Amino acid sequence: MKIQFHGAAQRVTGSKHLIITEKGTKVLLDCGLFQGLNTQELNQNFAFDPSEIDFLILSHAHIDHTGLLPRLVKKGYKGNIFCTAATKDLCSILLGDSARIQESDLARINKRRAKRGEPILENLYSQEDVEQTLSQMVAINFREEFWLNDEISCFFTDTGHILGSAAVSLKIRENGKEHKVFFSGDIGRPNDKILKSPEAFPQADYVICESTYGARLHETEADVKAHLLQIVQKVCVEQQGKLLIPAFSIDRTQELVYALDQLEDEGKLPRIKVFVDSPLSVNATQIMKNHPECFNPEVLSYLQQGDGDAFGFPNLFYVSSTEDSKKLNELAEPCVIISSSGMAEAGRIKHHIANHIEDIRCAVLLVGYTSQDSLGGQLKAGMKKVNIFGKEFDVRAEVIVMDSFSAHADYQEIIQYLACQDKSKIKQLFLVHGEIDVQTIFKTKLENEGYQNVYIPAHQEEVILN
Repeated sequence: MKIQFHGAAQRVTGSKHLIITEKGTKVLLDCGLFQGLNTQELNQNFAFDPSEIDFLILSHAHIDHTGLLPRLVKKGYKGNIFCTAATKDLCSILLGDSARIQESDLARINKRRAKRGEPILENLYSQEDVEQTLSQMVAINFREEFWLNDEISCFFTDTGHILGSAAVSLKIRENGKEHKVFFSGDIGRPNDKILKSPEAFPQADYVICESTYGARLHETEADVKAHLLQIVQKVCVEQQGKLLIPAFSIDRTQELVYALDQLEDEGKLPRIKVFVDSPLSVNATQIMKNHPECFNPEVLSYLQQGDGDAFGFPNLFYVSSTEDSKKLNELAEPCVIISSSGMAEAGRIKHHIANHIEDIRCAVLLVGYTSQDSLGGQLKAGMKKVNIFGKEFDVRAEVIVMDSFSAHADYQEIIQYLACQDKSKIKQLFLVHGEIDVQTIFKTKLENEGYQNVYIPAHQEEVILN
């Protein structure tokens, strides 16, 4: 048996790990889009034949784990795509949105390539490819073992990263032996504000583990709501400015709305308007409401005691139309605008930042992971000037960072998550989904904890599993 690392190897995006058994069965774990600068050609071609893949298993719905699924289907994958019910529902909106973005982005990219005399790139996939992909998805319950064929079984455990996120435990029978392979997907944090905490998983021989925050500890914050309220009070009440919050449409937006909903319920939230400006966030919030089985006990109790809605209060407005979104930039009164994307690299939030970044009354609140080359990453790094839509802006608005909303476990939380395993029984631990400098630090931390054979695979590297 062997495993090939076709994405998220010494980088954070493009999750794709291919297991090949001795009989030749091919199981692909995730099929994510590469994101960031100079990734167009990486997304165009697979280093394997999609038509030869037998089974595909998804950890969760984020685009860096699912965004090339329609491309895989377009290029010949005919099999089932196994995932949780919530992941399937989220993919129904995320992949359609991704198709629209790819088409728009590619038009701009090809225009530049044509000017440089470079070959025109093919559209990654269409809405029809997305619809075909969704028809191949099969929803599986957490903690319900199912068989792919007579040699491989699969078992999902909750990771609490986003709605429906799952770790994947495989049992693979070869030559009278059973190999246990575990893939963490992305690991959430204990005591998430909405979702259940990551749960223990069965003993594994081989572990494929994410390492996004493998060199970092999240700030300890006793009262997240109090901090958020303090920021809203300062920016919107004292400074009479707008608070702009770039937030991922899935989970992060709902966490923010839930916190504001609680503050409103407690009578603490100032009488200002809060806008969720993202059609994707609007749809994702409705899907989240449809999956209370993923909620932690605190949220379920809050729903029972209140009006049954943790994501709605009188001064909260969900914005879908482009016209209404543009009106927010003309709005004279102070307000909170929550909009995607989370890295401020695309979507409506980029327009809002361009319209307010030079206003000293306003602020940008960063609440999640941002890559260094993204607009959010540049603001986080303290850049005094930023380029938005080809125009240079002075950064005069305040930039505020709140780590407490992060959906990724830090290195101590990952180590805590792995503690359910007997270290002596793990033959090899692979680190994926992280930058190489972070992974190198995390590798040392794991070795200091007593883990042996910790390995950082390179892009497209193949490793034999004995």
